[in-house]
Formats: sequence, C-alpha cells, structure tokens
Amino acid sequence: MPIGDTLPFTAIRWDDILFVALAVTVLGSALLVVTMRDIIRCGLAMILCFASLAGIYVVLGNPLVAAAQVLVYIGAISVLVLFAIMLTQTKNAPTRLVFQTQAVAAAVAAATIGVVIMATVLATTWPAGSSRVWTSTSDIATMLFSQYVLPFEAVSVLLTAAVVGGVLLARREPAARDEDRP
Repeated sequence: MPIGDTLPFTAIRWDDILFVALAVTVLGSALLVVTMRDIIRCGLAMILCFASLAGIYVVLGNPLVAAAQVLVYIGAISVLVLFAIMLTQTKNAPTRLVFQTQAVAAAVAAATIGVVIMATVLATTWPAGSSRVWTSTSDIATMLFSQYVLPFEAVSVLLTAAVVGGVLLARREPAARDEDRP
C-alpha cells in the first residue's frame, strides 16, 4: 500500500514535514556550533548543519547544489577544519574559546539581525507559486557553460590564486629570531 503525498488525515505534504525537520536540524546544530565548549564537537555539529542544508537542497529540488554542498563543505571544508584543529591543538590551550567570552554582545547582535530579517520577511509580498520548480543538472550545466562562462572562469582564477597564496604563506620561511641577529 503506497503512503501517499500527504500525511494521513491531514493536508500536510511529506516534503513540507521533511523541510521543517531539516530546517530545525540546521538551526539546532548551528546553535550548537557557537555554544558548545569542546571545539571538536563544534566541528561535528558544523558537519551536521551542512548535511541538513544539503537535505534541504534535495527537498527543494536541486540535487546538484546538494551534491556540491556534500562534496565541498562536508567533504573538504569540515574535514580540513577538524584536521587543523586536531593537529594544532596543544595541551595548554585555553579552556574557553575566544568567541565564548563575547556571548552577551553576540546575543544582542543576533537578536538585532533576527528582528531585521523578520521585519523584512513580513514586509515583503511574496508571489504565490503554482507548483514547485525542479531544476535538472543538465539545465544548470548548460546555463553555467553558456550564459555564465565568464563569471565561472573568474571564480576559478580567484580560487586558484587563493590556493597559490595559501601555499606561499605556508611555505614562507619563519622570521629570524631576535637572538640570531647581531
């Protein structure tokens, strides 16, 4: 027996429920990223946040962006951050992170931004969509390599320059010590 498009005895669609569940997971894990004390657990919560965001992209009908989210953010950025934390963390590291000492200022800033976003959302008249828009990977590829080829190449040059700059900074010789100078 098939499940159907809506929740039994209601008119709520399953993909709407999944969207809300993933959105709550994104917000909850993002809150954990900035409030937890252990930086490794903060990194794991960041991975959960990125994975839930990829799920939202799938529910909204764009699997290409979801795949890019998984490959770039979960596969590369999060793993890089976790390895950097694990390799550079020393035994005599501070017990409190720097951003955790500014909790009051951060709460005020977050509340202010939240009020501005809420006022903007409520003041905007949103056009009603007749149906959900599904984008195919081939449509995105065609548009990317025909209409947006110049911005695509500009971003690739910028990313290449960033990688080269990072390698040069990492390979730079340490400055001479004061005791080595005459």
